[in-house]
Amino acid sequence: MKFLIFLVQQSEIEKKMEEAPDSAYEIGVVIGSYLPFVVLVGIAYAIYRYNKKKRGSE
Repeated sequence: MKFLIFLVQQSEIEKKMEEAPDSAYEIGVVIGSYLPFVVLVGIAYAIYRYNKKKRGSE
């Protein structure tokens, strides 16, 4: 299921790149597509670290 979603998103990104008016738009598309993933990884790491510190202090 995740692979199917990845393929759909990848084709949308490629379509937006082809229709981009200039390179600044392309950069925005790339940042906008990867930013949610980076934010989720950061949140997951913060939760992991918080729980690790909490467990270690007992």
